[in-house]
Amino acid sequence: MKYSVYLILLLIFVFSCDKSTNEKPVIITESTVKVPLFNADSAYYFIEKQVSFGPRVPNSSAHQLCANWMTTTLKKYNFNVVEQKFQEKAYDENVLDLVNIIAEYNPNAKKRILLAAHWDTRHIADRDTERQNEPILGANDGGSGVGVLLEIARVLSQNDLNIGVDIILFDGEDYGQPDDSKFPYMENSWCLGSQYWSRNKHKENYYPNYGILLDMVGAKNARFAKEGVSMYFAKNIVDKVWKTAHKIGYSDYFTFQTSEQITDDHLYVNQIAQIPMINIIEYSPFSKNGGYFGDYHHTHNDNMDIINKNTLKAVGQTLLEVIYNE
Repeated sequence: MKYSVYLILLLIFVFSCDKSTNEKPVIITESTVKVPLFNADSAYYFIEKQVSFGPRVPNSSAHQLCANWMTTTLKKYNFNVVEQKFQEKAYDENVLDLVNIIAEYNPNAKKRILLAAHWDTRHIADRDTERQNEPILGANDGGSGVGVLLEIARVLSQNDLNIGVDIILFDGEDYGQPDDSKFPYMENSWCLGSQYWSRNKHKENYYPNYGILLDMVGAKNARFAKEGVSMYFAKNIVDKVWKTAHKIGYSDYFTFQTSEQITDDHLYVNQIAQIPMINIIEYSPFSKNGGYFGDYHHTHNDNMDIINKNTLKAVGQTLLEVIYNE
């Protein structure tokens, strides 16, 4: 009986096709791209490990130990790793020993995506009411972006991808001049690592298709607005990432709100290196400390207590969805 049914259906299909036209039946298929899962527990561990070294302030032992650990971890995941060491004089006249850590996945692929975060932490707690001259742990501001990218590196090492991915961990982002500094004003005192790399790329004629910067991407209930510099230089990439986040269920995190332009590593990558790069960064315009970010920002409250695995999952899974669908 079932064969008769199949025969009838086949005859209906054949005779319903108009032989007088050149049109062919359209077969609609769903995307076969299998996107691996982002493990928020693993990302959390990577943040916790960074924090265990203490504040990763340039010229400190914690800074050196953390750099060694990140390099070793990326090599373990079969990335080609380059340590770009350099020195810069900061606004307070200290000469900083800095290192950008650059890791390449699938280095021979022509199509490339650049993922970045800064890994250093603030040398002062200038938005705190206590211990303002002491460095902060930077679990979110510094640690979270690196944690997400190290987890993505781990995922890439276990799941093939036919494009290239470069991860750059910028140093010296957070050694910028505070508002009430006693030193003469220094222009471009922030983002020292990205400024240096943008003028001294690790490879000649290096131009990935686009870049995504992560900064403060781990706090509970974080909201990520469409940031102004990103919208000016790479609106199409912002739209792609935000639409992807909404598609997979993270609209509560990636809002369609826009923010003012924020000075961060992506500004110099866009301006100097001329690579379109966007910034995924928490935006909290009503922060109690008067900044654009969370109440923890540049205070001693920036510790593991504020890190939330749901936020890490939202950012990390969105990034994997974007790069695996390229």
